[in-house]
Amino acid sequence: MFRALLIDKTDAGYGCTLTELPDERLPAGEVTVRVSHSTLNYKDALAITGRTPVVRQFPMVPGIDLAGTVEASDDPRFRPGDAVLLNGWGVGEVHWGGLAQRACLKADWLLPLPAGLTAAQAMAIGTAGYTAMLCVMALQAHWAAQGLAPGSGDVLVTGAAGGVGSIAVALLARAGHRVVASTGRPHEADYLHALGAAEVIDRATLAAPGKPLQKERWMGVVDAVGSHTLANACASTRYGGAVAACGLAQGMDFPATVAPFILRGVTLYGIDSVMAPMARRREAWQRLAAELDRTLLHRMTRTIGLAEAIAAANEVLAGRVRGRLVVDVNA
Repeated sequence: MFRALLIDKTDAGYGCTLTELPDERLPAGEVTVRVSHSTLNYKDALAITGRTPVVRQFPMVPGIDLAGTVEASDDPRFRPGDAVLLNGWGVGEVHWGGLAQRACLKADWLLPLPAGLTAAQAMAIGTAGYTAMLCVMALQAHWAAQGLAPGSGDVLVTGAAGGVGSIAVALLARAGHRVVASTGRPHEADYLHALGAAEVIDRATLAAPGKPLQKERWMGVVDAVGSHTLANACASTRYGGAVAACGLAQGMDFPATVAPFILRGVTLYGIDSVMAPMARRREAWQRLAAELDRTLLHRMTRTIGLAEAIAAANEVLAGRVRGRLVVDVNA
């Protein structure tokens, strides 16, 4: 038997409960993992609450991230005792995920836990940090092609107090960039400065409809918000700059014009973390293990037990969670 969060949709309605399940209920897979830690991401919160139709099969164990130890494997790449992690691949949406003490998964979805990271630290990074690194990698490749060095201009991070934003701020600041953090939580200014932000601005300056072209400021942007915020970020990115878009906290719409792209040569990179190729995943995780300050990671992380995750989902959607929420599934 193992404990898990289980989402079901019946004639009585949609609901998520903490329950105990027999091992025989696990879905088919090549590798069985004893999970030690998972996370609570924005998508997990949507799944748990049913706010948006994220879950596509029922019943479903949510959790798009997990880290743990291999218990059994039919694939020669993994052996019992191996430390592994997983992000994405539709886990927690169409295949049972990580908010449980046990998971059965395809071997192709798993990565060895990077050297130097514990399972708890890997989940403190989670999909949010991995996505932030994918954004940074895209921007850095763009800047290298343009011959731009760190410090050549301001870099904007939107949704900066959230999981993606917090790690993006820390990574960019450590790489030598002057980071401007946009947040709707001005009381988190000290937190963001401690992560490395040189300046903190109110998200209201970006959240309303704006002009198609605005004063050039950003050499690059990491946007986790979407909608008008993304449109305004593009409109104020300087000539030849780049924007990495990875989120939709404000909305899925993109109320913009082509002006920044055809008049200033701005590049908009779409960052997908769910189905990203394995080679890119490995690079991102290796760089996270090497470049992310563990002290800052600890500062942006709160750990909760599996039983607390359902209530915490509402906090996430209300924007009341700073940084990262790690779930100790055995607590």
